[in-house]
Amino acid sequence: MLEYVFFHAQPFDEFVAYLNELGLQPDIQTDEDCWEASLPEDLDDELSEKIEERYDQLMEMNQQLFDAEQPEGYHTAGVVVNLAGGETVYAQVNPLLLGKIMGVLTPEEFGDVVNAIVDAVEKPDERSLCQRMRDKES
Repeated sequence: MLEYVFFHAQPFDEFVAYLNELGLQPDIQTDEDCWEASLPEDLDDELSEKIEERYDQLMEMNQQLFDAEQPEGYHTAGVVVNLAGGETVYAQVNPLLLGKIMGVLTPEEFGDVVNAIVDAVEKPDERSLCQRMRDKES
């Protein structure tokens, strides 16, 4: 599933309305601090690019709204981490570092990196990367 996470209701509601306009029905999960819309990964590339573009725009609004609500000098950012057991946790990350990462990676690409790290932690494999590649070939 492709997951789109917001930390403010207004951009989330606009994103869901946009998805509905595109004829999509996302799975929605909310809690007191987070709103999430999920879509299947098998979207065609053109539609996926439209969704990513709109998500990026609304994430800017999300950040502005979030910043406006914070006390002066208070800056934070986080990454949603989905664990194998179904739990979702949030990893706090320096906002400047996360901004640099998101300047070169799409949310989906960064999610792939995070998921690879989670898999490595939850299912450790002591073999070297070279050994893993050789084992796949045989």
